[in-house]
Amino acid sequence: MDGTLTDTEPLWAIATYELSERMGRRLTVEKHAATMGGTFDNTFRVCAEHAGITPDDAARDRYRRVLFDRVAELFAERLTLNPGVREILDGLRARGTAMYVATNTPRELADLAIAAVGRDYFADTVCGDEVPRGKPAPDIYREVASRAGVSPGECLVFEDSPTGMTAARDAGCRVVGVPGPAGDGPPGVPTLGELTGEPGLTGADFRGVDVDAVDALFRSLTPTREPRTDRDVQE
Repeated sequence: MDGTLTDTEPLWAIATYELSERMGRRLTVEKHAATMGGTFDNTFRVCAEHAGITPDDAARDRYRRVLFDRVAELFAERLTLNPGVREILDGLRARGTAMYVATNTPRELADLAIAAVGRDYFADTVCGDEVPRGKPAPDIYREVASRAGVSPGECLVFEDSPTGMTAARDAGCRVVGVPGPAGDGPPGVPTLGELTGEPGLTGADFRGVDVDAVDALFRSLTPTREPRTDRDVQE
């Protein structure tokens, strides 16, 4: 959702940089990149380590509230959809394709963005605080596939962050990366630009991507192999 359907990553960046300053030291661009698409716990850890502090649980809860309140404020003021999103959602809904949101964003904030996109587009939505492990763990995409009643390999996923691409890849989905200019994806995840013959295309720009193009993307991709289990490694 964040960065794929909606242009929320810049808003999360504002709030995250402000949080790091409140915690004692503003993140560098490189450190901020390590928080993109991750959970609050990951962001909190990165900020705390960068500031050289070890906050207790009470401080963690206060910082979480500060971050979420600021993001909610920014969503209300500036939330916009990415180019072409409305058109592709309309096309997929018209032909009866089931669509799902899988986001690391906690439910209290995700609902604000989902409502802005249009809740009626989606068969269901799964948030990061509703699975045992958030992205980059594959849990959220396995949960979506389960709710859809299909195998992960029958799911086509669009993801903008390396964290999300990794989660979808490791769940065994077919994955299309829509990374920003500095957002290289993990191995095994081609980008939308590469797949459409426009390698210079960056970001979640769906202009010109219609239902037929989505079908072609699905056919062109092979489901990724799920990671080996501990038992596989031992054997």
